[in-house]
Amino acid sequence: MMSTEPQRPLRLKCLGCEALARIAYLCAAHSPHLVDLTLYEIGLHNRPGELRATLQAAIESANPEKYDAVVLIYGLCGQATLGLQARHVPLVIPKAHDCITLFLGDRARYKQTFEEEPGTYWYTNDYMERKSNSGVSLGTGLEIDLAAVYDEYVAKYGQDNADYLMEVMGTWRQHYKRAVYIDSGIGDGNAVEAQARSQATQRGWLYERMTGDLVLIRRLLAGDWENDFLVLTPGQESVMTYDEEVIGCHLLEGNKTK
Repeated sequence: MMSTEPQRPLRLKCLGCEALARIAYLCAAHSPHLVDLTLYEIGLHNRPGELRATLQAAIESANPEKYDAVVLIYGLCGQATLGLQARHVPLVIPKAHDCITLFLGDRARYKQTFEEEPGTYWYTNDYMERKSNSGVSLGTGLEIDLAAVYDEYVAKYGQDNADYLMEVMGTWRQHYKRAVYIDSGIGDGNAVEAQARSQATQRGWLYERMTGDLVLIRRLLAGDWENDFLVLTPGQESVMTYDEEVIGCHLLEGNKTK
């Protein structure tokens, strides 16, 4: 006879980037499972090796008697999540190039948006509130935030000289042509959107407003890991697939069947 007893909630250890803080807290609050959330500073993206080591240490410290899985609110993020190894409990990673996929809620939507205009500077509430001097911009994969460099030049030398310096560097028009504010529907984003509009006008960029979608983070923290998530079992390691799957896995050498 089939048991009618309800299954107990999963116990999840969630490791995420503070660029998605509001979304992470909201989705954790609505999850049917028990979620312990740890967020790391945005600036770690500028040091992918350090970010990878930080995440791996947290993964290894997850007690299997306390947690059923470790889940990441990270994409590839400069390849920082490549080479991560599941140890004592399963490890779940979104199949996403970077956090823009997580903000938009869909890999196909991210791909279309990126193909339409790869030179996009992204604005979200948490990122703008928390970026400080992180030196990295959302979704660009650049080691430096060119917009921040430009702002620094404007403050030091004036706008005309800043424009000249960026043109000499050969990076300004080359990398950025559009500003996009992603409205996640959480909190008051009027100030951040106004900043995005203003900077787009100042820098001669196109401006666009997009509606975000929380579905990937909701599914991650709800334990719905089909299709859009990589689930590593203990003894497996994450690898790049160089296709639409974004990320895959293989067995660690010591765990291969002889």
